[in-house]
Amino acid sequence: MRHARRRVVRRVARLAAVGGLLLGGTMVTRAVASEPSDGAELPRTLAQAAGDTGTGLVSRLGTTRTAGSWVDAQGRSVVAVTDEEAAAEVKRAGAEAKMVRYSMRDLKSATSTLGSTPKVPGTAWAVDYRSNEVVVRADRTVSTADWNELNEIADAIGGSVRMERTEGTFTTRINGAQPILSTAGRCSAGFNVTDGQRDFILTAGHCGPTGSVWFSDNRGNEQVGRTTTQSFPGDDYSLVQYANGRAGDGADVVSIGEGRGVRITGLGEASVGQKVFRSGSTTGLQDGEVTAVNATVNYPEGTVSGLIETNVCAEAGDSGGPMFSEGVALGVTSGGSGDCTSGGTTFFQPVTKALGELGLKLLVAAPAGGGQSASPSAEPSAGAGGSQGAIAPGDASPGSSAPVEGIVDASTLLSRLANPRNIGPGLLVMGGSLIALVATRYIRAEQDRKAYQRYYSATWS
Repeated sequence: MRHARRRVVRRVARLAAVGGLLLGGTMVTRAVASEPSDGAELPRTLAQAAGDTGTGLVSRLGTTRTAGSWVDAQGRSVVAVTDEEAAAEVKRAGAEAKMVRYSMRDLKSATSTLGSTPKVPGTAWAVDYRSNEVVVRADRTVSTADWNELNEIADAIGGSVRMERTEGTFTTRINGAQPILSTAGRCSAGFNVTDGQRDFILTAGHCGPTGSVWFSDNRGNEQVGRTTTQSFPGDDYSLVQYANGRAGDGADVVSIGEGRGVRITGLGEASVGQKVFRSGSTTGLQDGEVTAVNATVNYPEGTVSGLIETNVCAEAGDSGGPMFSEGVALGVTSGGSGDCTSGGTTFFQPVTKALGELGLKLLVAAPAGGGQSASPSAEPSAGAGGSQGAIAPGDASPGSSAPVEGIVDASTLLSRLANPRNIGPGLLVMGGSLIALVATRYIRAEQDRKAYQRYYSATWS
């Protein structure tokens, strides 16, 4: 009876070990198969599909027959046109057409004239596609004499320019979503990027000069990295190389406060009318709408061009923070005016332009939860699997939520092995099962050897 029980136990153990080997092999196979090859198949913001339609029409029809495009409150693409033939073509493409007076060539001529005049700190301008005007804003630091001179320039250009006074001042915004600190000040970790061998933090260029050393604590004990590249003014981006070369776990997540984050799944261009979200350490998660692209701001430190203009509020302490929509990276906070009590204007450095000039890639989440990947360095990520419909800006969301693990490399061997996105768990199961199988074979061999000894001992005696 005892021998029968032993045989049953051995058989169950062997079956369990073989099953573990099969399960571990399946886990490893699935983990390897889930790794994306180049990150090209990444989702993009739904509101951007409508924006892409308008952008394509504007590109095809030209700057003399169009004057920009935007996404309306219902998520439809609207294209400003200057003639009926262009309007008919826009309608055939499934978009809305709006007849306007000034073409994009006229509006660009106006901005070119403004750009050739002496720069006045505290001013900014951008093309408002929906009103078909170049809007020039001046903050409270602009003197009456400078304001009158700007008005004279606007009058000389013509009716395509609208002058506005704005509350507050146009300043860069120090600090941000996940704080990093140095002698240059306190800033925000924007997005994690890579060159394939080393990982970096993409943040605002005005945060600090090349060589600045950054820490995650105010005592300077936990070093994050060092600024290796800065572009400001002109642009407003910089790179902080991680001290250990790697961003670690959670590299595809941006913080939105209270231990929560948004998983970044792709890279995109902002569209006028698109709902966007911004995160910063001072004001947390805030939302608003893209009001213009290719905006110019004259900060006291210098002029920055090619920015995304929004009505998302921000305050001192939000600089360098990430802007995104539906999990798609769009920009990093540059500066603006106003606050989150009365509202204001905030400008962002486009991520696509920064990565294109740097030749880097964005670290993003895998499309189907298969692990981190990297999107193309300069091009927005392609839609995943067929065309996506437009979404009303008011219905857009920041993106899928995820826990925040911090900006410092917190990865360990155990966490990597326990991560179901890696092949570690499968290898552990296979290894344990193999040991169990060998052990059962060894135990059986030992039992057979002892039985053999007992038999012959009894025979010879």
